[in-house]
Amino acid sequence: MRHIILRLPGESNPEFIYMTPFTPQGKDNLAAWMAARMDGANYGRLVVYQFPKQSLVYGPRQIVNRINQETSISQQITLWDQKGSQVIRGELLVIPIRGSLIYVQPLYLRAEGGSIPELKRVVVALENRVAMGETLEEGLGALFGGGAPQRPTLAAADSTAGAAAPTAAASGVPTTLLRQAQDHYDRAIAAQRSGDWAAYGREIDQLGAVLKQLSARKP
Repeated sequence: MRHIILRLPGESNPEFIYMTPFTPQGKDNLAAWMAARMDGANYGRLVVYQFPKQSLVYGPRQIVNRINQETSISQQITLWDQKGSQVIRGELLVIPIRGSLIYVQPLYLRAEGGSIPELKRVVVALENRVAMGETLEEGLGALFGGGAPQRPTLAAADSTAGAAAPTAAASGVPTTLLRQAQDHYDRAIAAQRSGDWAAYGREIDQLGAVLKQLSARKP
C-alpha cells in the first residue's frame, strides 16, 4: 500500500493516488490492484484493475522471494554481509507494462561505522526473470538483451588481449533505450528525494514508456 503519482490506464496525465494490491486468499500472486484517486474532480473515486485469470502476475512477496532465490544476487548479498557491511534494500518500484508489471529494486550498502548508504546494484524483474546490474541500464540490458553492457576487469582485459567487451547493442537491445531508461530513473529518484512528486510521476511515466519499447524487443 502506498501513495504514488501514476498515470492510470486510459488517462492522459499522471495523478496522485493511493494504491493497494490484492492477492487471492491463501496465495501470493497479484489478482488486482485498487487506486483511490486524490486529485481534483476525481477526489475519492475508487478504481479497480483486475488481471486476467488465465495469466500469472507475480505479487511483491513473490518477487522478493524470486530475487532471494537468484544465486548470483544472494551470493553477492551474503558476501557483503560477511564483510561487516549492511545491505539495505530500497523501495520495490512497480511499473505497469504491457498488461504485466516490471519491478525495480535498488540495493544499497552501508559500510561498518558509516552513515550514508551507497547504491551498489539495481535488481530488475519481469515475469519469472530476474537480472542485476551496477546500474538500471545494465540490469535492463541483462533482462531484455540476454546480457548487460560489461565493465571489463583487469583479468578479462589480459585474457581477451584487447577484444571488445560485449554490449547490449550486440544482443539486439538499443543502447539509446537503455540510456533513456537510466536517465528517467535517475531523475525520478532525485525528484523523490527532493519531494517533487509531480516530477517523480512524470519521470516514472516516461520510464514506463521506455520499458514498453524494451519489452516489445524481448526474446
